[in-house]
Amino acid sequence: MPRLSLIATCLLGLLLWAAPAHAREVYIPPWGSGESRGEDLSIWLVTFSPGDDVPSWWGHGSLVVEDKRLQVSRLYNYGMFTFNDTMLVHFAMGRLEFWVGHSPVGATFHYYQSEDRDVRIQELNLTPEQRLVIAKRLADNVLPENREYLYHHYNDNCVTRLRDMIDVATGGQLKEMDKAPGRMTLREHTRRYTSVNAPMSVLLDFMMNDEIDHPITKWEEAFLPDELEAQVAALQVKGADGQAHSLAAKTWNYYESPTRKRPPAEPPAWGPWILALGVALGGAAVGLAAWERRGSRLARVLLGLENMVLGLLLGIPGTALLVMWLVTDHTVTYRNENLFLANPLTLLALPFGVALFWNSKKARARLSKIWLVLAALGVLGVVLKVLPPFDQDNWRLIALILPINLGMAGAFGLERVLARLRGTQAASAGRGGAVASLKAP
Repeated sequence: MPRLSLIATCLLGLLLWAAPAHAREVYIPPWGSGESRGEDLSIWLVTFSPGDDVPSWWGHGSLVVEDKRLQVSRLYNYGMFTFNDTMLVHFAMGRLEFWVGHSPVGATFHYYQSEDRDVRIQELNLTPEQRLVIAKRLADNVLPENREYLYHHYNDNCVTRLRDMIDVATGGQLKEMDKAPGRMTLREHTRRYTSVNAPMSVLLDFMMNDEIDHPITKWEEAFLPDELEAQVAALQVKGADGQAHSLAAKTWNYYESPTRKRPPAEPPAWGPWILALGVALGGAAVGLAAWERRGSRLARVLLGLENMVLGLLLGIPGTALLVMWLVTDHTVTYRNENLFLANPLTLLALPFGVALFWNSKKARARLSKIWLVLAALGVLGVVLKVLPPFDQDNWRLIALILPINLGMAGAFGLERVLARLRGTQAASAGRGGAVASLKAP
């Protein structure tokens, strides 16, 4: 089962907010103890808009159960986790354990309002029996023996759990409607939601393999709170009278931010800008190498600095990607084609760049070999695209990193070629002088 990358959650719970351990105390609501009647219950789907920090970029969703007769209500949240050392270790190995909790409705709404995040509510148009089904399931899920589950960002998260529960209550009508093709792939959805931060968006794009590039259904798109909200608004379900009714009986906003924008409808078209950046960095290496050959010490220092920065920014993610493939359960990183572009070899540019900064000839020779291998691997990764297994949508990463690898290889390779030519010319001049001396009387 795929997982998001370790880097991707500074990344400790994309979609979610952490709750203290004491919030897990056992509480049996009236719909859990059998006191509630279906006709007195109201079920709400609540959608919270994205926030400012990485874990909240995706938004959040919850279900509310209200017993109007007994004047009791609770909000159920499948996005709870306990932040501690054990949780960090499990996440690093690809096992992110989450649990479902419940909280007072008003206090939770106020929390999201304080973060200037929309709180949008849809009361579900369900029969009394269906309301009891959802309410009882929620009450059962929150019990200590049932509340924990293995979180998966795309397949099993705080929103897909709500989707599944609504589908069960409606007799499978939501899933039936959602067999239609989705609007875009999981990668495209990820890119549009992470577009608020370009470096992090590119990093997440780098870390994930082709598991998120295949066509999906609307059902799979409902891993996002906004998508589930839209599907509930569009679904017509059969009521007790046999007639079709909108699943959203009533819709209102508890709070609507006056400034916060909705996520973009399409992923950003950053391709040309990314290519321009890659060409600029690769070209800069060639330019610095040419400048250095004219005797500039500053050019050598800058070339060393560029190697250090690229070794850091590309080498660390490339090394992490290989490690996650080999020793963790983060299957979304396995067999990632971006390893052709950046890998542990790239990380070696960091120490050798430091040595080049101090004019080490050995470091220069080693950097020449490293970048030549990386350039060859990058070209190989592009050539292999003609084969069906190599179908990862990583053209943006190719546009960024391949020009860098080629530029660096060209910078150091050209220097070696010129050095050999100078050596050949010197040797030829020496031989010519020797012949002339032999001919002299």
